Amino acid sequence: MPGSNGSNGSNGSNGSTNAGSNTGNAGSSVRVPTSAPDLVLGIDAGGTRTRAALAPGGPRAGAGGDCGLLATGTSGPGNALSESPDVLTAHLREAMAAAVPPELRSRVRAVAAGLAGCSAQPGDAGSRAARSALTRALADLAIRPRLVSVHSDTEVAFAAAPGPPADGLVLVAGTGAVAARITDGVTVATSDGNGWLLGDGGSGFWIGRRAVRAALAELDGRGAPTLLGAAVRAYYLGEAEGVDEACGTRPSPAEVRDRLVHAVHERPVIDLAGLSPAVADAARRGDRVARRILAGAAKRLAATLAPLRPGPDDLLVTTGGLLGPEGVLLPALRRRLAPGGPVPHPVSDGLPGATALARAALTASRERA
Repeated sequence: MPGSNGSNGSNGSNGSTNAGSNTGNAGSSVRVPTSAPDLVLGIDAGGTRTRAALAPGGPRAGAGGDCGLLATGTSGPGNALSESPDVLTAHLREAMAAAVPPELRSRVRAVAAGLAGCSAQPGDAGSRAARSALTRALADLAIRPRLVSVHSDTEVAFAAAPGPPADGLVLVAGTGAVAARITDGVTVATSDGNGWLLGDGGSGFWIGRRAVRAALAELDGRGAPTLLGAAVRAYYLGEAEGVDEACGTRPSPAEVRDRLVHAVHERPVIDLAGLSPAVADAARRGDRVARRILAGAAKRLAATLAPLRPGPDDLLVTTGGLLGPEGVLLPALRRRLAPGGPVPHPVSDGLPGATALARAALTASRERA
């Protein structure tokens, strides 16, 4: 997707990392079956985080959502277009280091990485940046795989479905939003994924921006009362309702509005996406404004899918924080697509798909040998 920010949109990262692993950092003990001398590494990177996973390389090790992950690592954002080359390399390196202990790095035979900001288009700038950063990060860790492939985040998300499948549709809604049609495992058409400034309709960013607008409208009298007002102020100002301790008086709505506007502009733009859970909570509590925002988001995601001509027999894989297995927009999307449209099949993320693609590449290379 040229110019796409993919499933997580662009971000305002300052280059700091959020490293960690749910199986321990580099050097920890990872039990590898003796029947799996060859290992593969999958990477799923977007505007919010970068994840890496180590898995057995055998063809029977699992596929799609059942891929027998041995260890994982997590770091900061990995959008190939919006992150600087050095930051992108650092985040890839940190995630991989946490997933692959030094003693196992010589056994990694294939790596497949799916990054937001990449596409299958010839000469794609995002793919070039991703491959360069990945090459540097692998070299830094002395990981020397025989096979390295770079994919879009939509392709690894699609591959995370059981199978993995070869043809169908994928709709991703997290920080950003994008839809794609996949044929023979490759993206042949996309819709949206244009980043927060130009698109990403129905995304977490889209929801968060409308939540702030609703809070501001309530403060200056243009909008209806909403639970979102307190949630937005808590998120950006760190305050609850009450007396201003500095002057001993309750600030006026105009004063709160000015402080809120200033706080929003001071923070990275993409932080707006972090408000989507608060909108979901307000909607569950019956807030009409929040419910309208979520309904509007589902409508826009269905509209993003429409140009790809979804049919009832198409496999539709959905993922991202809003459309994963517990995604708040999943029920509304199902209603909008029925009857006559595809049934969404949610997956948690693209990490199992990335490992499945790495394993498939390794299997194919063995068959050709």
